Amino acid sequence: MSIEACFNVARGNFTLDTHFSVPSKGITAVFGPSGCGKTTLLRVIAGLEHCANGYLKVADTVWQDQHSFVPAHQRSIGYIFQEPSLFPHLNVQKNIDYGIKRSQGKNQKSSVDKIVELLGIAHLLQREPSSLSGGEKQRVAIARALAVNPCLLLMDEPLAALDQKRKDEFMPYLETLHAELDIPVIYVSHSSMEVSRLADHLVLMDSGRIVASGGIHEMMTRLDLPVSHDNDAAAIIEAKVTGHDEQYHLTHLEFAGGTISVTQKALQVGDNARLRLAARDVSLTLAHQSNTSILNIISVTVDEIIDESPSQVMIRLSANGVPLLSRITRKSANELGLKKGKPVYAQVKSVALLA
Repeated sequence: MSIEACFNVARGNFTLDTHFSVPSKGITAVFGPSGCGKTTLLRVIAGLEHCANGYLKVADTVWQDQHSFVPAHQRSIGYIFQEPSLFPHLNVQKNIDYGIKRSQGKNQKSSVDKIVELLGIAHLLQREPSSLSGGEKQRVAIARALAVNPCLLLMDEPLAALDQKRKDEFMPYLETLHAELDIPVIYVSHSSMEVSRLADHLVLMDSGRIVASGGIHEMMTRLDLPVSHDNDAAAIIEAKVTGHDEQYHLTHLEFAGGTISVTQKALQVGDNARLRLAARDVSLTLAHQSNTSILNIISVTVDEIIDESPSQVMIRLSANGVPLLSRITRKSANELGLKKGKPVYAQVKSVALLA
C-alpha cells in the first residue's frame, strides 16, 4: 500500500512538478530549503489548491485524477499548520470536540481519550487557548486533527514557531505518536535534526521538484544527494539496548555493525533506540587503536569517496551493511590510502541518542 502523487502546478515564476510514491505507513519527511515548494505540495495533497494536471491515490482511494477531484472537506485528512490555529472562543475540550464532529461519528471516545493521553494534554482540557504555551497549543492542534479520525496526517513545519526549549519539550510527543499511530504522516521540514529523529522515509525537494526519495537511512548517506554534504551531515542507526555499565554510567547499544556506548540513559535492556552519527565526528584509522579516549571504534569498509572541497572529502562507509559517513581531509585520505573496498576502523567521537 502506498501514497502515489503526480502534480504540475504553475504559480507565477514558480512551478511545482512532482511525481512520487511513498509508503502508506510511518512518517514521510518532505525536506528541502525554504521556498522549494514543500508547503505547496502539502496544500495540493490536501486539496486546498486545485491542480488541474494531477493524480493522487491514498491507499486504495483515488482523490484526484483526470476525471475527478475530491474537495478538501471530503478528504480524510488531518492538517497541522505552522501556527496552531485553534478556535480562540473555544476551550481545549471544545476545540477537540470540533474534530470529533468532523469525524461524523467514526471516532470512538476511547480513541480520543488515548490521543489526549499520548499528547499529555488531559490537564489542559478546560483551559482557553490564550493561556497555553506555543508547544501546548500545537499539541492541542494535533489532538483536534487526529480526532477527525483521518487516514492521512499532514504536518507543515509544526515546530517552526517554537523556540529551541519548546521544540525540545515537544519532540517526545511527536516520537510517541510516531510509535503509536497507524496512519501515514507527511511531515514537512527544513530541519535535518527533526527529520533524523522522526522520519522513516525521506522525500528531498529542490526548486519545485523531487530530487530523490527513499528510506531515511539510505537517503541520509547517499553521496549523490546534497543532504549528505550539509554541515550537519550524519548517518542514522537503529540500535537496541543491551546493557548498562553502572560504574562508568554508560549505556551499551547494539546494531548490525557492532556495539556503541553512550552516556547512561533511562532505557531498559531490549529497548529500541535511534542514533545519529555526525560525519564530522567520525575519524578513520587503519588499525584498531587501544591507547585512545574514544570509546566507540567500529570495523568498517570504504564504500565511496567524494571530494567536497580542495581540502576535504566525504566518505561513505559500511558497518556490516549499515551506512556511515566520515568527513576528513584529503591529505588524511591519501595518507591512509583509502579506496573502495578497503577495510578500516571508524572512531566515533560523539553519538547523539535521538529516541
